[in-house]
Formats: sequence, structure tokens, C-alpha cells
Amino acid sequence: MSHSSLEIYIDGAAKGNPGPAGVGIVISQSGETIRNISSYIGSTTNNLAEYTALLYALQEALILKAKKVKVYTDSELLCRQINKEYKVRDPKIQILYGQAEHIISAFDNFSVTHIGREKNCGADKLANLAVKKARAAGLIKP
Repeated sequence: MSHSSLEIYIDGAAKGNPGPAGVGIVISQSGETIRNISSYIGSTTNNLAEYTALLYALQEALILKAKKVKVYTDSELLCRQINKEYKVRDPKIQILYGQAEHIISAFDNFSVTHIGREKNCGADKLANLAVKKARAAGLIKP
């Protein structure tokens, strides 16, 4: 089933920066949520978690056969880097940035918009839930 136009809210959360991290993604079409993703990604920094959330979201959009993708993030850094307003200097982020650019090229129309944290509650909750579940499952050492 094709979902030609998607709105995607993404968030990455690292407890400790670096520390245990999770990603949260809310994918909607015409205002209706069609997918929630909450995944523990191990120990990393906030910025790397944000980029990992973007990659998960872009991959899911490909699976859903989207043609037009609008991404919303509360990470100003990620937004400005993807929009080529800031250079990507961190070598680890450069790798993820390159992967993101490659996947973005598959869409007919793509945009990423910076939003306030208060408008990103769903993705934020999912990112934090991933870390909580990993901790409860004993994946994170106290």
C-alpha cells in the first residue's frame, strides 16, 4: 500500500549525553497516525540519536513507498545541517548525514522543519520509552 505523502515527527534522546539512547518516530498521513516507532539504540550522544531517528524515519518512508516526506524535528542542528545551512564537522555525524542524503534523494519531495520541543511530544515520549524499556529489560547497566 502506497502512502504518497507523509508527515514524520522524529526525536532522539540520550540519557547522559553520551548515554543510553532511544529514538521515537511518529508517522502520519493526512493527520492520522499510521506508525509509531520506539527503539533503543545503545549508548550514544543526543546528536547521533537525532540522526539515527532520521534514518529510521527515512527507511520507514521508503518501505511505505512515500513520494513526498515532511520531517519535523526539535533538533535545530539536524534541521540546519540537512537544509545545508550548517556544515557537518563531526566525523560520526558526517557518516549518518551521507546516508540520510542518499535516502532523501529517493523522494520526489522532501523537507525538514525545526519545531519547538512542545510540538514534538509524541516522538519525544517514544524515544524516552525506548530507554525505559531497555533499562527494565536489563540492557542498561545501572
